[in-house]
Amino acid sequence: MRDDADAGAVRLTTDDSVLRIVLDRPYRRNSLSHSMIDDLVEALTRAASDDSLRAVLLTGAGRDFCSGADWVATNSGDRKPRPGNLIRRVPHQANRLVELITTIHLPVVCAVQGWAVGLGCNLALAADFTVAAADANLWEPFIDRGFSPDSGATWLLPRLAGVARAKRMLLLGEKVSGTEAADWGLIHQAVATDEITAAADDLARRLAAGPTVAIGLAKQAVNFGLTATLPQSMAHELADLELACRTADFKEGLAAFRARRAPDFHGR
Repeated sequence: MRDDADAGAVRLTTDDSVLRIVLDRPYRRNSLSHSMIDDLVEALTRAASDDSLRAVLLTGAGRDFCSGADWVATNSGDRKPRPGNLIRRVPHQANRLVELITTIHLPVVCAVQGWAVGLGCNLALAADFTVAAADANLWEPFIDRGFSPDSGATWLLPRLAGVARAKRMLLLGEKVSGTEAADWGLIHQAVATDEITAAADDLARRLAAGPTVAIGLAKQAVNFGLTATLPQSMAHELADLELACRTADFKEGLAAFRARRAPDFHGR
């Protein structure tokens, strides 16, 4: 991906069918420049159609995960954004990034240390499984900065933690620790700082060893069910089941069950 010392970089590697994405701008707490957001969107878009991949792991370099979009750089200098700039740009950058994480059929694991702020916080909330350091800080600072929430914060937080807690974070700007986030149901797990890498890696590998098609269909069905009726969700499940039953992993799962052994899925 593009590597500009000032703009930061998005590092991509693949290991054991896991796409590992590292936000690499530690001197700015991994705040996301426009080019980094574009690179993330491109990486996830390509991953969505890459049959060799079975999971995604998103991490940040250095002491912090991500301090959000780089608003300081965007609004520095004498030139101000033109009217309508946000309406034109955000749907194709920050919003598209959050949407990709929630809709891509690959399971997404996020490892959070230090600060996860604004868009960075919403990336962690959008992931399927987020492992955070117990002393990490998840913060939605929009109101404290004088503007309204964006990048899916008002959709993600009420569904994960309830309306009252969502308002505490969005209207009062309360910071939430990794431990509190896990207790609230915002994230999957809180661990000691020195255990984050191993915990997130183990989780990504576990997911990558699963029946990839079935996992993707289940993820899609859960998200669909958030705004659907029970009959609609069950009809959606039935269509998914028809697809899952046609995979090689389904046949392997049945064979393993009959033989009373662990299945060996290949993501097909």
